[in-house]
Amino acid sequence: MTGTVDRLAWVAIDWGTSHLRCWAMDRDDRPLATASSDKGMGKLRPDEFEASLVELISPWRAESGPLNCIACGMVGARQGWIEAEYAIAPCPPVAANCTLAPTRDSGLSVWLIPGVCQMQPADVMRGEETQIAGFLLSNPDFAGQLCLPGTHTKWAHVANGQIHSFATCMTGDLFQAISTTTVLRHSVQTDDWDAAAFDLGVDEALQTPEATLAKLFSLRAEGLLHGLTQGSARARLSGLLIGAEIANRLPHDTDSPIPLIGADRLCDLYARALSRRSVDSKRTDPTDMTLAGLIAAKHELEKR
Repeated sequence: MTGTVDRLAWVAIDWGTSHLRCWAMDRDDRPLATASSDKGMGKLRPDEFEASLVELISPWRAESGPLNCIACGMVGARQGWIEAEYAIAPCPPVAANCTLAPTRDSGLSVWLIPGVCQMQPADVMRGEETQIAGFLLSNPDFAGQLCLPGTHTKWAHVANGQIHSFATCMTGDLFQAISTTTVLRHSVQTDDWDAAAFDLGVDEALQTPEATLAKLFSLRAEGLLHGLTQGSARARLSGLLIGAEIANRLPHDTDSPIPLIGADRLCDLYARALSRRSVDSKRTDPTDMTLAGLIAAKHELEKR
């Protein structure tokens, strides 16, 4: 750890609702060490953020001297450390307009990356913009649509280094709600999975997305009347929802691969569903994209 203390130049922070993850960075923006905790935004009052951060990074830090930290995620939400006001699209995913969080330690400077908002139709993102910035750091000429699968999946139109527009699809939330709080909970309470049933659900939604709501209840009826297994019903429910999302976001044919930034399991499903639409996808590592985006934000701050 002594080497980290001697070489530490700044700290990169990914602070979400349920987690806190930090990287000790050297002067050349290379990670020296990582640390994480479960002290996400959802567990902290505004006056508890500084202590939670100091506790995690104190082994890296010398006794005195200034330290710059750059943080993305829900730490900058209205319920977070301090609200970092949204940048308004179209805009670069990260810029120099970061918000300085209040600290009792005068040597500690914590800069919060603002999220991005869209005025019409109204939409917001906080955290995903940093991953988009990370993607653009290694793909500066990219122009097209990015997909960031998650509980609230983001689809962003990016060109000329800017987020021009985006949309949020609550597909993950809907799957969770439908499978746990509706009559379909009796049909999908299993971890079993049927890939062919997922494909069928995707195909049905792509062919007739307007019929998706009616097809949901048929999963229950097919279980009662035709013995549809819970594993098949669960996979087909997922396929119907993801397929309807893709039908909405990709109404026209495209030859351009869709970059995916997200957890492996979800990206597997989205890549499989996109292939049913004859669309290729390009996988990226979400942690790598987050760290690259934090580095991009650091470079922007250095221009101030």
